[in-house]
Amino acid sequence: HVELRRGSYRDSVRLMQISRAVTDTPGVSAALVAMATPLNLDLADNMGFRLPPDATPNDMLVAVAAVDDEGVRAALARLDAEMTAAAVPAGGASEVAPRTVGSAVRRLGANLTLVSTPGQYAFADAMDALDAGTSVMVFSDNVSVAEEIRLKEAAARRGLLAMGPDCGTAVIGGVGLGFANVVRPGPVGLVAASGTGAQQVMSLLDAAGVGVSHVLGVGGRDLSAAVAGRTTLAALEALDADDATELIVVISKPPAAEVAARVREHAARLATPVVFALLGEGQPDLTEVAADVLRRVGVPVPARWPRWFPPAQRARTGSAIRGLFSGGTLCDEAMVIVSAAVGPVRSNIPLRPEWALPEDRTADGHTMIDFGDDALTQGRPHPMIDGSQRLERLAAEVADPTCGVVLLDVVLGHGAHPAPAAELAPAIAAADVPVVVSLIGTAGDPQGLERQAALLCDAGASVFGSNAEAARHAVRLVDSEAHRG
Repeated sequence: HVELRRGSYRDSVRLMQISRAVTDTPGVSAALVAMATPLNLDLADNMGFRLPPDATPNDMLVAVAAVDDEGVRAALARLDAEMTAAAVPAGGASEVAPRTVGSAVRRLGANLTLVSTPGQYAFADAMDALDAGTSVMVFSDNVSVAEEIRLKEAAARRGLLAMGPDCGTAVIGGVGLGFANVVRPGPVGLVAASGTGAQQVMSLLDAAGVGVSHVLGVGGRDLSAAVAGRTTLAALEALDADDATELIVVISKPPAAEVAARVREHAARLATPVVFALLGEGQPDLTEVAADVLRRVGVPVPARWPRWFPPAQRARTGSAIRGLFSGGTLCDEAMVIVSAAVGPVRSNIPLRPEWALPEDRTADGHTMIDFGDDALTQGRPHPMIDGSQRLERLAAEVADPTCGVVLLDVVLGHGAHPAPAAELAPAIAAADVPVVVSLIGTAGDPQGLERQAALLCDAGASVFGSNAEAARHAVRLVDSEAHRG
């Protein structure tokens, strides 16, 4: 069943969630609910759907594959229920929705706009928000570097913040935006060029009883040489001026060296102390940084970070570590740890250019894939919402006799899959190699931290609240000394 709903619109994050809900309807084998952009039409075509020739980007595409007509009817009923639930505006059902970002800002008197439209439209929407006088969080990815720089320069001229693009996580005054964990208020402010990196630090601090004031995401490229830390510097100033923030943590995947130096120099001039978690070879991991933060705020470091072990450990059949990640920074951190112990790790986001995977993303030896990378999310839900692409690769890895252990991350919180462990557990239970999971979440997250850990553990996985500890456990399982290099 394929149809176009003309004049209907929902943001891309909501449509990803709706697609997942429709796909989970009994009798449905595949579903896509998305704006009919060329990218989404290509995706639907690759899924085997016959597409209407008159589709435009202003139409909503609904494509459902089901076992019978009753399955299609059930899917459309679920779609209508999800669309209705998302359609009631804040002012009530009778209020006419604003037609532009600027008119919405003016109507609400807003001071922050979240943009999650497709990348080719996000720049215009974000600029409209800045022109209307609000700071902006650009969740969208696939925005060009040139457009990112223009957005951040425009924000600076207006005394505003441009968080993103590709800003997956923020917490503003206790309100989580994008993929965000449920955390208590506290004295620690985060500036994060990494969504999952921020979530890891938030979760570890929460496990120790320490909360956060704000988490200001800046986008994964902010500390690159081209973008030059523009939003990081502005976010540091904002947190330094915030009375609730007593300590600032700057978190990033491996940054450009000259930009990291500039940010450190700027931080040294602030009244608020700053701790750095800039991942890279020879740098402290995120768990070490979290421990340092606890000591600085006068809270004891836990004797042991959360962990859950299965009743029995499976024997390994090969010597290679295969990492399948939804978070790019978690993948980076694991690669730093694993490569230091067992040698080069091939990846689609390699630590070194010579460690890059080929186009088919397969190679002998140790490999790690970031399924949240822009190249793998074009026209697809983020893997924290829909893990189907990763499940396919998991099946291939456990069937490879050279695979000695599979390393996964599972990230909880608002916006993420409502039951990720239930999705992964059957595949983990069927695997005949050890599976190690870094479970990033808090006790307050809607999925239930303990419930997700129990499901993963019962399926046979070793589960760690620390991604760094999960990576080190994977190394131990393949005997680093015997397989070095």
